[in-house]
Amino acid sequence: MLDKIALTLLIIGGLNWGSVGIFQFDIVAWICGGQTGIVSRVIYIIVGLAAIWCISLLFRENSTRVASENQ
Repeated sequence: MLDKIALTLLIIGGLNWGSVGIFQFDIVAWICGGQTGIVSRVIYIIVGLAAIWCISLLFRENSTRVASENQ
């Protein structure tokens, strides 16, 4: 469940960065009162922590593949 939450946050962060790159529009800052607002900073930190968590996905065994190999 934590993996899905982290991936969802990472997707939201990626879409935000895409809008910054393409349109020069930061959705999180717009919704939460600017990039320096406390709410925006908390969201940026949470998305950053989700990205760090998702790094672990690269090094984990695929549970469905491991289960099928054990049969």
